[in-house]
Amino acid sequence: MVTFKAFISGCAGTALTADERALFAEARPCGLILFARNVESPAQIRALVADFKTAVGSEDVLILVDQEGGRVQRLRPPYWRAMPPQHCYGDLYRSDPEAAKRAAFAGARLMAAELHDVGINVNCTPCIDVPQEAAHDIIGDRAFSPDPDVVSVLGRAVMDGTLAGGVLPVIKHVPGHGRALADSHKSLPRIDAPRAALEAVDFRPFEALHDAPLAMTAHVLLPEFDERRPATLSPVIMGKVIRDQMGLTGLIMSDDIGMKALRGAFADLTRGVIAGGCDVVLHCSGKFSEMAEVAGAAPSLEGKVLERFEQARACLHEPEPFDEAEALARVTEAAATRVASVGPDPTVQV
Repeated sequence: MVTFKAFISGCAGTALTADERALFAEARPCGLILFARNVESPAQIRALVADFKTAVGSEDVLILVDQEGGRVQRLRPPYWRAMPPQHCYGDLYRSDPEAAKRAAFAGARLMAAELHDVGINVNCTPCIDVPQEAAHDIIGDRAFSPDPDVVSVLGRAVMDGTLAGGVLPVIKHVPGHGRALADSHKSLPRIDAPRAALEAVDFRPFEALHDAPLAMTAHVLLPEFDERRPATLSPVIMGKVIRDQMGLTGLIMSDDIGMKALRGAFADLTRGVIAGGCDVVLHCSGKFSEMAEVAGAAPSLEGKVLERFEQARACLHEPEPFDEAEALARVTEAAATRVASVGPDPTVQV
């Protein structure tokens, strides 16, 4: 049985290099995340996934992608549908909650079918951040709604639709990125909201979806809970807030440790993420020197973390039957609602 290390890596291009293959064979990361730079065609993705599994020496790995729809979609036409952003479903919810739930499920199910077809078994969606007025638009239309109850309902629908398609969902960005005034890709957002406001709004969708098999952290500073360390590195937030208060039971990965919100050497960040309470470190750039540093510092998957990894993988199953034409019609209804309210959206090609 292969012993994995507690990190998920990116890679540089559309095929593994000899150096990447050797690193993965030695370090055995528990997953690989793909970006647009890694995507060319369905056959190419299948070959890349197969090569990674061969290098690691196991089929039991996570293959991830960010395929939310809208502006965050790594697999695009002509081989894959351009799907609407999550906000479409929130717009529809205002007039027809049941139709919105069906459409959100259908959209997730359609994307899962495309991912499963090429060997991707994890979709980093739903984004269940609750956006607030004046916040940075890094979340924007990626969010369902400013109402945490609507976010909870539609987040559940996307989670269920993804699972029905034989793919694992990832709830993100815990404990919440919706109030951030900065983009954590570029700097560390400081969220000065009081505890009561965070608990009443930001935390609620995560509590509602606490049983998700996988979750991803937010690189945000919450001084109400920890004045020094961002959530990803904070034992207080990871332990007392996310595990104990919110009740998350699944495997928790960091957001990309290469984002500018975090500072320091990659080996130090890797150790800090694990010490803070994350189960798995996510590194996305595909830069080999960084990958090697993360690989050298990441621990083996063992104990409770290994249990969570295995429990997440146990949620994978063959896709359930579905009516593709009906699913497309439901998503089109949601996209039309948004187009009618804000004007034509060139990303919507369902």
